[in-house]
Amino acid sequence: MPTYSRPEIAVERGDGCCVFDSDGNRYIDLVGGLATCSIGHGNEEFAEHIKTQIKRITNATNLYYTEEQVKLAEKLAKLSGLGKCFFSNSGTESIEAAIKLTRKHAKKTRIIATKNCFHGRTFGSLAATGKDKIKEPFKPMLEGFDHVEYDNAEAVENAINDETAAVIVEPIQGEAGVIVPSEDYLKNLRELCDRHDLLLILDEIQTGCGRTGKFFAFGHSGVKPDIVTMAKGIANGIPMGVTIARDEIALSFEKGDHGSTFGGNPVACAAANFTVDFILRNELPENAKSAGNYFLSRIKSINSRAIKDVRGKGLMIGVELDSKGSDIVKKCMEKGLLINCTNENVLRFLPPLIIDKGLIDDSVEILKEVLEHEH
Repeated sequence: MPTYSRPEIAVERGDGCCVFDSDGNRYIDLVGGLATCSIGHGNEEFAEHIKTQIKRITNATNLYYTEEQVKLAEKLAKLSGLGKCFFSNSGTESIEAAIKLTRKHAKKTRIIATKNCFHGRTFGSLAATGKDKIKEPFKPMLEGFDHVEYDNAEAVENAINDETAAVIVEPIQGEAGVIVPSEDYLKNLRELCDRHDLLLILDEIQTGCGRTGKFFAFGHSGVKPDIVTMAKGIANGIPMGVTIARDEIALSFEKGDHGSTFGGNPVACAAANFTVDFILRNELPENAKSAGNYFLSRIKSINSRAIKDVRGKGLMIGVELDSKGSDIVKKCMEKGLLINCTNENVLRFLPPLIIDKGLIDDSVEILKEVLEHEH
């Protein structure tokens, strides 16, 4: 079905931070499977780990315990400082679980979200999303969401009413164009939620797994959410979504309230266990911080009138242009660099967390050459 706009290449294989098409052409990959390939492409140890699990069992379903799932739940509960996990297959599913859990626990129906946020494309997560353009064809939406300005705690407070159950935000807005809020934003939201007895839900689908320089982006602000959602980079490209909640909230779910046939299957959990261990063992959040700072400084050194702003945290970087970025994406691809454009005019870089200065330099040179030629 024609739901994607694709260039005329077929990606065949990958190696580290690069991919190769069916004609053998090499590309530096700054898309990173849209932040899913945390530890890079073609990791042989990762492949062997998954192969071993597939030989044992692929899916026993959640009617039974499996060791990989229990190990992963324990690991994520410890890393997040929260109590219990629900496993699904994607970010949008992790949001759906968070919405249902919030309503069940709070016994209220309204959630405050932010304008231009992105939480997914199923009806619940789409209703939570703050982009009218992608919602319009599918109305009426699920009721219960109030959207306010991002990075504005006062706007959140003004939107609270007797039916408000929670506030949901991205620590950094990804699809909106890598919008980094003020340093005290999450702290202010946490205090606000505590004062009004609301749940704070953090969507870490794109910011999690070390991408911003901490395993969870909320680690930068010293706050702890009540519910956090994860997906994308947690299993290095294998489908996995997780909703993690404080014990007393998680226990609001009862038998039959929610479920997933494939969620948390042994193969996905084995992939996630390996990925999380690899990220921590190789200090990839630290590399994301140092490589990201270097990347930002190199981009900022480009002298081009086309660039309006450069922003980001760790290896989640946005370059805002003075016009649409689709032609820049195409020209970069022709020169061996894969980048993504979001919000029409923001080039977004989400490379594997293993990227080094050499590939960053090569990427910046290609980008610089394209921008100089186009402008």
